[in-house]
Amino acid sequence: MDDLLQEFIAETRETLAALSGEIVGWEADPRDRARLDAIFRFVHTIKGSCGFLDLPRLARLSHAAEDALASVRSGERMPDAALVSAILAIIDRIGEIVEAIDADTSVPEEGEDALIAALDNGVPVEAVPIVGAVPPGERAGSDRRAAGPRAGTRSVRLSVDLLDRMMSGVSDMVLARNQLGRHLRQIDDPRLEAMLERLSISVDDLRDIVTRTRMQRVEGLFSALPRLVRDAAHAAGKTVNLVVEGGDVELDREMIELLRDPLAHMVRNAIDHGIESRADRILSGKPGAGELRVVARQAGNLIIIEIADDGRGVDVDALVNKVALAQPARIAALRAMDEDETLALIFEPGLSSRDDVTTLSGRGVGMDVVRSNVEQIGGRIALSNRPGQGLTVTLEVPLTLAILNAVLVQVAGTRFAIPRQSVDEIVQVGQGGTRIDRVGGHGALAMLRGERLSMVSLPEVIGMAHGVASPRYLAVVSLRQGRFALAIDAVDDTQELVVKPAAPPVMRAGIYAGQMLPDDGVPVLLLDCAGIAQRAGLVFETVREQVADVAVAQGVPALLFDDVDGARRMIVSDAVDRIERIEPGAIRAVAGGLWLTVEGRSVPVWNGQKVRAETIAKVLRLQLDGQELAYPIAEPIEIMPLPEEIAPAPADAGAGAVAGLVVIEGEPIELVDPLMLFTDVPVASERPLCLLHGSHSAWMETFLKPAIEQSGYRVVRALPPGERATVALAIEEEADTAPCPAIRLSRTRGQPLYRYDRAALVAALKEHRA
Repeated sequence: MDDLLQEFIAETRETLAALSGEIVGWEADPRDRARLDAIFRFVHTIKGSCGFLDLPRLARLSHAAEDALASVRSGERMPDAALVSAILAIIDRIGEIVEAIDADTSVPEEGEDALIAALDNGVPVEAVPIVGAVPPGERAGSDRRAAGPRAGTRSVRLSVDLLDRMMSGVSDMVLARNQLGRHLRQIDDPRLEAMLERLSISVDDLRDIVTRTRMQRVEGLFSALPRLVRDAAHAAGKTVNLVVEGGDVELDREMIELLRDPLAHMVRNAIDHGIESRADRILSGKPGAGELRVVARQAGNLIIIEIADDGRGVDVDALVNKVALAQPARIAALRAMDEDETLALIFEPGLSSRDDVTTLSGRGVGMDVVRSNVEQIGGRIALSNRPGQGLTVTLEVPLTLAILNAVLVQVAGTRFAIPRQSVDEIVQVGQGGTRIDRVGGHGALAMLRGERLSMVSLPEVIGMAHGVASPRYLAVVSLRQGRFALAIDAVDDTQELVVKPAAPPVMRAGIYAGQMLPDDGVPVLLLDCAGIAQRAGLVFETVREQVADVAVAQGVPALLFDDVDGARRMIVSDAVDRIERIEPGAIRAVAGGLWLTVEGRSVPVWNGQKVRAETIAKVLRLQLDGQELAYPIAEPIEIMPLPEEIAPAPADAGAGAVAGLVVIEGEPIELVDPLMLFTDVPVASERPLCLLHGSHSAWMETFLKPAIEQSGYRVVRALPPGERATVALAIEEEADTAPCPAIRLSRTRGQPLYRYDRAALVAALKEHRA
């Protein structure tokens, strides 16, 4: 409320200053309708604000003036000198009370009745005396006001352009300070160093202060959410509880305005797409009212905003099916996508996860625009999907648009800046399987851990005489449309710098986003990565299709990797769903084998090399006909075409999992047979099925599922079509309604099979399986 009150004071002062000339003009010509309307709008606004802020005296005065002005505007009353004087006296008193509000003192009410009576009776009002201020004590209700010297917080409104110029000036001051410091350190004078230190402290404080003038609490962004959630939930026929946290976090005021529409869209999406109806939630064991949580927090120079719901999550299979129906040519590419890539389909234009159109969504317009808007302000958007439990959308945006974290790089002897948020990684050519392949003598492709990326030579794009023939580094740039590799010679530094517009001819080139001035005082141009991709003629979907065609013409793609026993082997890429880095403790020895716990479920690990679980750092996630298997490896190298000639393997090669031998660059390489791998390991589909039954199934899935899976079971809360459960798990009073034999969990500690007794549960499951 204090923030709103200060804003009210500032707006009222500003309007009074602007109206001073209008009031004088209306006094000279009471029949001037334009000036009458301006004064009427002022008192009308004051009346509306006073009701919300609980300022009854101001409301009473403004209401009386509004009634009198309304009668003049309607023609019921002619303005005369007495009425004009009475209006002016009330406006003067409003100004005095507003100043007293800021001083946090009180003022007596004598004379205000006479002012109001003068409006009705036409009695001339020469002046109404203001009695001296009394000690403070009257708060809202008596308007807690007094006339007298202003002692409260004073404020002034400034344009954002002026703040930008202030920020630019302070930035220049910082650079001048840095240059001065470098020269003074060469003199080695302690007195000069002490003076420089004092100057540095003052300049840093000034920069922080100027930066904070652009900042505003993020609660201004969140203030509209309760009404938005209420209306959206009502339109969807749902009950949703909104939880907002982190409203005291500060963000650039301009950034707040740019985030309003993306945030509103994601909130509506969560209510319409994610949160189920009350009946569906109760049937699935959830509370009838859904929960939408919006949280803001600061992490370094980033503001992170999370929009999390406890709904159904995103059905990625439905997204894939919709894309496949609309674009049959992409079916093969869709099958090769990992989970993150399929989830990212939600950002494709024209795609909606709803089949029907509602007042809130279903038209396929929105999430692609949301991501585009977020990325345009230097931010990123990420999704964390939990099927059946909800979706979390995470926005990462910089604190301010005026300061940008940039990577300074060298290209062909010239230094440039690249926005840090656009760079996924910087890799050295020739290390970790990174190489450059020339295509047709003109273009180039960068091979990075099995992924082919279009390589862009910046000198060729900007028209330099010679491009980078053999770059030392590749900056992997991520855009909304895809990724590409930017060839660079060296990486100098990473700095937070103020972004300034470059000269108009430079900006018109379409590949620069502005200019920056690093600490050494030498200006650098900030690259516009999207503009570079457009200038280079990159078409990301076309590139992927061309690469796929080349792979088919050259042979079946296969992954070359170093195995855990030191040997180099290959496996066909179609069998590999993904390459995954393993967290410590994720693989454990259970029931005579190794099992990987990932994404809330257990995946069997092939262990033909007889390695210890704690030594496994990477695995190949293999898939075959709906079955999953993890194959431990030391390091992936690259994806390449499988040679046509495959020699039969010796009978004892590769512990029985080698299909043959191929020759790569003159060296014999073992080809792993995925069919043999799946034959040797009991896969998940062969394990018995355990049904979590009853109203506590969600709790059991959260707390008991890992223990059940480690006992050798698959776990479901609803039986898949055509399958039968071997055993059910239920709270004791609900066990009788289970569709199969049930293990009864007790609510009481000390009773047989207490629901929190993990050891007893594991023993009961193993006994039932035996």
